[in-house]
Amino acid sequence: MPAVSSRRNTGRRRFVTDINVVPYIDVMLVLLVIFMVTAPLIPTGVIELPRAGQSASQPEAYIEILVHADGELRLATRNLPRNEERSTTRPQLAATLRDLHKANPMMPVVISGDRQVRYEAIIDVMDELQRQNVRRVALMVQPTR
Repeated sequence: MPAVSSRRNTGRRRFVTDINVVPYIDVMLVLLVIFMVTAPLIPTGVIELPRAGQSASQPEAYIEILVHADGELRLATRNLPRNEERSTTRPQLAATLRDLHKANPMMPVVISGDRQVRYEAIIDVMDELQRQNVRRVALMVQPTR
């Protein structure tokens, strides 16, 4: 009888090159659920701003440009020993501002626009301030109560 060669036990072992990822997916899903449950319980960061009372010193001097509802422009100096207010027109704004800004070129300029004034009028004033190289510009608002 001829010898029958059996393939069952040839002595060679075959390596398994597949990785079973099911346990890794299970662990990731459990971690995801844990994070989803605990995330709403984490307190959000709260910033506590310092409280400020009224200052004993006089506020900084500034130039205020008042834009009225009818389009009238007025320039006023505030918090100076001698406050003055004058009416101006849009073409005269640069020259009038230059006169007021001569003594202190770093004096801030605050724009106070009436509630009824179109936004475009405020932008025109800001554009003129930029052309005059005014560095410190702010918008005046009424504080909420």
